[in-house]
Amino acid sequence: MLTDLKLDNVLFLDIETVPQVPSFSDLDDRFKYLWEKKAELLKRNHPDSTPDQLYTSAGIYAEFGKIVCISCGFMNGKEFRIKSFYGDDERILLNEFADILNVHFNNKYNLLCAHNGKEFDFPYIARRMLVNNIKLPDIINMAGKKPWEIRHLDTMELWKFGDYKHYTSLELLAAIFEIPTPKDDIDGSMVGHVYWVDRQLDRIVTYCQKDVVTIAQLLRRYMGMQLISDHDIVVA
Repeated sequence: MLTDLKLDNVLFLDIETVPQVPSFSDLDDRFKYLWEKKAELLKRNHPDSTPDQLYTSAGIYAEFGKIVCISCGFMNGKEFRIKSFYGDDERILLNEFADILNVHFNNKYNLLCAHNGKEFDFPYIARRMLVNNIKLPDIINMAGKKPWEIRHLDTMELWKFGDYKHYTSLELLAAIFEIPTPKDDIDGSMVGHVYWVDRQLDRIVTYCQKDVVTIAQLLRRYMGMQLISDHDIVVA
């Protein structure tokens, strides 16, 4: 598949998600009950944790979390152009992202690419669009499609080579492929705190954009291509 891949047709993306409210105590009674039920399953791996303590991980579940940033990037000649959609109003940023997909990435040659995208980013975006009453762009909508009609690339899946038990982080793959990545002041586990406590969405956007660059660089390594140079990376 990668042999004939044209990178100009690929939209690289990453999302950042947080719990829908700052803490478990901020949930209404209905969602407190539902999270407590969810927490019973999570306690299998964290037997000493309370639902309140486990709520810090709520952002990874589309039913209890929300998207605060979608960063995407694409090749434009030699340039790699990055655009981010972010804010407190999830519906606005999802509508803006849907518009990009519908207008600029709506033909049969376009592909979406993310790291662990098939397990996380793509379904999370689709679920949150449905929750926000947004019509799914065709490239996101998998309903009724045959496997070969789904236009999604996943750099983690490509690394698995059929080994479904194997998980490899983007950070580790960047290291083994000698992809330079700047040292950041946050990691994924800190996003909820940075958003709800520190109120520094700009830090989250920067973190998300750097992951998008790394995903694009990793796919280029898979294809035996040179890395994108720093001066060819343009943030819109």
